[in-house]
Amino acid sequence: MNKRRNKFHVKRGDTVLVISGDEKGKRGVILSIDAKKERAIVEGLNLVTKHLKPTASNPNGSIIKKEAPIHLSNLMLIDPATGEPTKTGRRLNEKGKLQRYSKKTQKFID
Repeated sequence: MNKRRNKFHVKRGDTVLVISGDEKGKRGVILSIDAKKERAIVEGLNLVTKHLKPTASNPNGSIIKKEAPIHLSNLMLIDPATGEPTKTGRRLNEKGKLQRYSKKTQKFID
């Protein structure tokens, strides 16, 4: 079985712009990424209402707002240097390691 790790254009902690869907035009920070489903949870975006059943610790139950995952293809990285959305690529840095870079400014990200 091949256990290859997927590499995406964004990772946890990145600030992203949503480019498609109901949350189009909004920015947020990635909290987590589901590599198998290629989806990310972005802080404060794509909120859904979740109903919780009554339990011993929560006898009344409740209704909460929770972030739902957004597909990675609908997210665009915000370049930390300029604050503008940018496409990303990968190239070797000075140490010979693959690293993300901004295709707008040609500078490394991270």
